[in-house]
Amino acid sequence: MKEPPITSLWDDAAAASMSEPELLLYRSNLLGSDLRITNFGGGNTSAKVMMEDPLTGAQVEVLWVKGSGGDLGSIKIDGFSTLYMEKLQALKGRYRGLAHEDEMVAYLPHCTFNLNPRAASIDTPLHAYIARKHVDHMHPDSVIAIAACASSQALTQKIFEGELGWLPWQRPGYDLGLKLEALSQSQPHLKGIILEGHGLFTWGDTAKSCYETTLAIIKRAEEWLAANVRQPVFGGAAIAPLPAEERSALAAKLMPVLRGKISRDEYKLGHFDDSAAVLEFVCSRDLQPLAALGTSCPDHFLRTKIRPFVINYDGDFDKLVAGLDDALEAYRADYKAYYDRCKRANSPAVRDANPIIYLIPGVGMLSFAKDKATARIAGEFYVNAVNVMRGANGVDSYVGLPEQEAFDIEYWLLEEAKLQRMPKPKSLAGRIALVTGGAGGIGQAVAKQLLQEGACVMLTDIDQEALEQAHKELAKAGGKDNVGSVVANITSETEVENVLKAASLRFGGLDLLVSNAGIASSAPLEDTTMDVWQRNQDILVKGYFLASREAFRIMKQQKLGGSMVFVASKNGLVASAGASAYCTAKAAEIHLARCVALEGAPHRIRVNVVNPDAVIRGSRIWDGKWKQERAQSNKIDADDVEAFYRDRSMLKLSVLPEDIAEAVYFLASDKAAKSTGNILNVDAGNAGAFTR
Repeated sequence: MKEPPITSLWDDAAAASMSEPELLLYRSNLLGSDLRITNFGGGNTSAKVMMEDPLTGAQVEVLWVKGSGGDLGSIKIDGFSTLYMEKLQALKGRYRGLAHEDEMVAYLPHCTFNLNPRAASIDTPLHAYIARKHVDHMHPDSVIAIAACASSQALTQKIFEGELGWLPWQRPGYDLGLKLEALSQSQPHLKGIILEGHGLFTWGDTAKSCYETTLAIIKRAEEWLAANVRQPVFGGAAIAPLPAEERSALAAKLMPVLRGKISRDEYKLGHFDDSAAVLEFVCSRDLQPLAALGTSCPDHFLRTKIRPFVINYDGDFDKLVAGLDDALEAYRADYKAYYDRCKRANSPAVRDANPIIYLIPGVGMLSFAKDKATARIAGEFYVNAVNVMRGANGVDSYVGLPEQEAFDIEYWLLEEAKLQRMPKPKSLAGRIALVTGGAGGIGQAVAKQLLQEGACVMLTDIDQEALEQAHKELAKAGGKDNVGSVVANITSETEVENVLKAASLRFGGLDLLVSNAGIASSAPLEDTTMDVWQRNQDILVKGYFLASREAFRIMKQQKLGGSMVFVASKNGLVASAGASAYCTAKAAEIHLARCVALEGAPHRIRVNVVNPDAVIRGSRIWDGKWKQERAQSNKIDADDVEAFYRDRSMLKLSVLPEDIAEAVYFLASDKAAKSTGNILNVDAGNAGAFTR
């Protein structure tokens, strides 16, 4: 479906009462809300604002510019750096030339206005020295397509008829800022400047005029490319895409295999994209030669590596898998050779040589990174690169960034310093968990704990409404990228298989299974019907068997080990009168866990059990008939059930869902790396449940 044209979203009424910094924020959020204008985290905006100096009380000119690491679509007012323009101008006297570029970054904190803690980005000089009040630096696909053409300079002149200047490729930094200043001053009629292979600068005297100039330039580029594109795109189709269901099924089948091969040193998470733009590219005749050229815009290849990995797929899945090891090793060897060719005396050590982007003819694109959001965003950036290649090759010849230039940005010491400042990964970073019974009190508490420790979580439950609400709440707490959900009945073999496929397709595989789906029933033996007996067996035994079997298959396939935790019950160890169906099923769960632990050990798949008792608060089981039944069995009022179980325990404490979550996390994590086949009781003390 064709996207609507880019149009101005500026609201004069909303903007009328805004200060200059607020107008900058407003403009930035509008620009960042459309990925056709700039990609996630990419681009910068600035405004030069007269403000009162907090020290002298005098009016001084202050540069407000997007700070390091921000995203225009979601930036808040504290995401902008503020710097004295007078001090930025004085920096020119400290500049010693291209060989000393990086040292200029260390001077930027000395220019800070009003003790603002937001670090200034490397792009600050690119905004500071353009003598206009408002400046936008965007990465629109349409303009980068022109910037990445072999005839970029001539096309810039032809399309924009002298309204835009042009500068040859140069790594962002202080010298480029001075060149932007010189060109904007020597040609004061310019509305902006195209940077070869990189992006667009535009400006204006007001926030609104700057914003609308940016949109007008992008729209003009889009319209010119559309009117002049040569057909067929990418050399035409070489193959037809597979039907949608076959594409997703193949991706779900391949992703755990691939993930296992690239996660030996660091767990990776995956993302699948079979959008129209991706399919057009991966099914085209020019796929191989264009992919080999690599990307042009620095933002693109910093996220995606300089070039993708094209998987040779001719319809034979087994053949594809059989060839993966050799193909991946060839890619890694090529990457290391690129490093060796281009490294400098002070370059950081070679980084992970595995691909980030995987292109599969007829199927789509996979992207893998250390977290789900990064994997998704890397895929989005490669879609940007595809759009650039489509536009550039459609009107001229696409040109990737020269290899040495790409290396100098990828292994830039300033970029390395940024990586070194990243916080230490959380204990479950890169892990993928499946929680059955995910909409219940224990299920949600477990999912929240795993998310807090860095895992991605797939929830499944039979209650659609409750699952949707749980998904919403957990996504709010743990990030929408990190949570998935599938409605399923775990007693159905087909539905359980589909849940595991969904986890593989959304995240790339599976590392942790928390079998938690449950029911409870209470009846004297002679009143226990076959329906009650069978329902307990189906959900608490068959359901746990199906989930563990399918999880085991994926974990074994990945060859990364794994961990399963069965949430059973104190009743699996201690018989209770009037609950034979429930107690028997819970005992079977515990024994199943031991059996799976035996088979899993050679594959480093650990299986352990958590036995709760009387987790009443937040429990959907205790909200139902079970509470009444246990109250009757113990000859107490229903309102006294929690107090009864608390006082019955040795420690006289209530057991909460969060207590179970802590125990599950411990057994699932590397903290229990040498524990399998074990039982951890979380029951506030019950002598009858002591394991012997």
